[in-house]
Amino acid sequence: SGYGEASYPVDTKRKRARAGLDRVVIFLGHKFNKNISLFSELEIENAFVSGGATDEGITGSGNLSMEQAFLKMNISPTTYIVAGLFIPRIGFINENHLPSTFNGVNRPFLEEQVIPATWREVGVGIYGDIPGFAGLNYSVSLTNGLNSRNFDSATGIRGGRQLGNATNGTNLGLSGALLYYTGRFRLQTSAYLGGSTALEKRVADSLHLRSGPFANAVKLGEINAQYKHRAWAMRAIVAAANISNADEINTAFGNNTPSSIYGAYIEVAYDLLYQKFKSDKALILFGRYEAFDLEASIPYNGIKNPANKKQYFVAGLTYKPIRGVAIKADYVRRVTGEFNQALVVTPFPQLVPYFKNNGFIDFGISYNF
Repeated sequence: SGYGEASYPVDTKRKRARAGLDRVVIFLGHKFNKNISLFSELEIENAFVSGGATDEGITGSGNLSMEQAFLKMNISPTTYIVAGLFIPRIGFINENHLPSTFNGVNRPFLEEQVIPATWREVGVGIYGDIPGFAGLNYSVSLTNGLNSRNFDSATGIRGGRQLGNATNGTNLGLSGALLYYTGRFRLQTSAYLGGSTALEKRVADSLHLRSGPFANAVKLGEINAQYKHRAWAMRAIVAAANISNADEINTAFGNNTPSSIYGAYIEVAYDLLYQKFKSDKALILFGRYEAFDLEASIPYNGIKNPANKKQYFVAGLTYKPIRGVAIKADYVRRVTGEFNQALVVTPFPQLVPYFKNNGFIDFGISYNF
């Protein structure tokens, strides 16, 4: 199986557009027997990966990566273990990120900038349901941790994902989730605790960084809810993250790591074709409001950038002519604080203008099978 997405975003203030094949993912699985299966996904982003070489003078800017590669081992009809490179259950999009599962050309911004989806790591996890509580499921996983060298105030912890790369540190990540289905609701809460010193102790000591499995811990938690009834659908999420010893990380790497991050969004959608086609065909009108602050607090040696406090107003249409195909269009209004000129590294006249109130028109097409 697999999925893919292509988009055409237009920046209305900077008067520029970009057409691109954002990603193509190929899934390959194998069932060894009734209890053990292989799941793997290979992802190509931005269509063309060249590794520095060129094709007819064009240098590729794409990425090639394994999105998942794990073994699933059934313990019972309702409980299983996964081991390898997999995606923990955090938020809406991280685990279930097929383009037909979310509205809008882009994935929700909070679930890229606060929760760094798609967030996969190497480790082991257990999934199952809780006996005696119908509809209540759990998951617990132990993976490798994060790399604080790549944290910053503009992207939070996203750059610290290690994504299956081999590291020298002993840091670990522990995550868990409870997922409950009741009536027309899907309710979930999840939490993550992980070390971020991806260095051997000798090197960490030289940088005056704490070392160990959960040193310079990142703590992230989220609560989300989804409601669906006939033509109506709603979802909401609240998420927050805390980075321990952000001042020490800044001293070691000079990367302006924040101490805490938080955000939320709410989305309402209505299927204009539901009465006629039920779920076979859909034309979904939706609106979403997102608000988050990537610098809710900063250490004494950080530099505040009000541009990292953001609001997004998103409205658009998703047309699904058949299951597995989505044609999308939306308008995004992004509102932020003023960009801190102390962080500018390109002096005039090379300075790129920053618009704290900007609009984007997006068109996209996607598939999954």
